[in-house]
Parts: sequence; structure tokens; C-alpha cells
Amino acid sequence: MILVSTPLGTVGRAVVRHLRERGVAVRAGDRHLDRVGAAYGSDVDAVRLDLADPETYRHALVGCQGLFLVRPPAIANTRTTLNVLVREARAAGVATIVFLSVAGAARNPLVPHHAVERALTAGPADWTILRPGFFAQNFETAYRADILEDTRVYVPAGRGHVAFVDTRDLGELAARVLVEPAPHRRRAYLLTGPEAITFDEACAMLSVAIGRTVRYEPASILGYARHLRHRGLPAMQIVVQTILHLGLRVGQAATVDSTLGQLLGRAPRSFHDYVADASRHFRPV
Repeated sequence: MILVSTPLGTVGRAVVRHLRERGVAVRAGDRHLDRVGAAYGSDVDAVRLDLADPETYRHALVGCQGLFLVRPPAIANTRTTLNVLVREARAAGVATIVFLSVAGAARNPLVPHHAVERALTAGPADWTILRPGFFAQNFETAYRADILEDTRVYVPAGRGHVAFVDTRDLGELAARVLVEPAPHRRRAYLLTGPEAITFDEACAMLSVAIGRTVRYEPASILGYARHLRHRGLPAMQIVVQTILHLGLRVGQAATVDSTLGQLLGRAPRSFHDYVADASRHFRPV
């Protein structure tokens, strides 16, 4: 049995799908069991797992051999949450933990993923860390409201290039590692898409795909923070999201790495591939 945290997110859904295709028993851990039931029916074992509430950890882990761990954006203090879950998983006999981190987390203590990586690497050889760059699917999640309401993407990325990575590829790789962990133990992988493009180029591709012009508007730091506050994001999520986007200005997501393609045995999806499949997410509600 594999416990998948955040099974309703873009990566979590892909992990669940690929595990099920391999015939692996999946336990989907989420705060909202009704949503899990609506998404998966009886095909997965749904369990209440609130990553902000350690009281839910132990029951969710019973009988699990693997854990796919994701940090939800709302959780900034991982020392009292995700790090505790790592300890509980090891105490429960979970043999494999795959953590979805972020590129650069090992060297950046300002992002919450850093503390989780330290907790994992300080313990037994039961871990694999995936360090993706920026998700192509951010356009249908974090940027979607701006695209639908203002036909713009408004982030403080300057003119930085980004090797957008498709979460479907990440989910496929995570499932492979969970099923066959031995070659990947104590390994941390930088994972990127096959090309680095600017937000202007990304918006141009998206515009063609959805038949509506979407522009990129570079944000200032204060302007972006105010914008996220207006959107209702909590303070720490605003801080983390701003830090991650500011890194794009200095090339932190511009590196194109071949690791994802090597591990998948095929070329990763490009941003063009993503937008060709994603137009349905940008229909007005």
C-alpha cells in the first residue's frame, strides 16, 4: 500500500493514476474525504490526512510500505508538521519515502522544503528527493484566476527563462520510484522540462492554444505581494511564493537538465505539449 498525500493536486493525481495502472494499492490521504471519493470512487482507499494536524498521521500510515509526500502551499512550518510525518512514517515501518521538493531547496533555508530535506537526509536510506523546477501546470492553478479575469500572468519573474516541467511526467517518475525504489535510494534529482523559455514566450504559446491573447506583466515585489494578499493567500504563502518567483530573475529555473528524460526513458513533455492539452482549463466559468 502506498500513501499519497495531496492526491487531488496536479502531481498527486498523476502519481495515483500511474500507481493504479501498475496495479499498486493506493491510499489517498486528504482532509476532504468527500472530494477524494468524488475523484476516485472506490478505486483507492481514502483516509483523512490533514498535513497541518499531526494527530491524523498515525492512522493514515497503518499498513503502508511507501509514502509520497508533498508540502501544501499553506504549510510554512514543516518542523511541526511534515518533519513529524517523516518520523511517524519511519516508526510505522514505511520503507520508501518520495518527497516532492523544489529546485534549489538544498541550499535555500528560506523555502520550507529545505527543512524536510534535512530531516530526510539525516535519517535512514529510505528516501528519494525530487527537485522539480516550475510546473507548467502553474498556469492552470496559481495563474488561472489572473488569466481568466485579466488575461494576464502577473509574477515578479522579470525576463528570466524557465524550464517548465510537466507534472504528469513528475507523477510518472514518482510512481516508478515508489514501485522500484532500490536504484533511487538516497538520491536527489533535479527535474526540468526540455527547454527554457520566458514568460512572454509561454504566454504567446498559451494564447495560440486557447484562442485568446494572454499577456505577461512583470510584477514588482510589493505589487505581487499586494496582489496575492488581494487573492486571499496567507502571509507565509505569499512570502514563499514571492521568493520562488524572484529566483527566476537570476536564472534559478533556467537550467535544462537531462535527468528526467533519462529516468523516464523518453523525452519529457515540453511547454508546447502542455498547452496543447490544457485549453479546457481556461474556459470561463
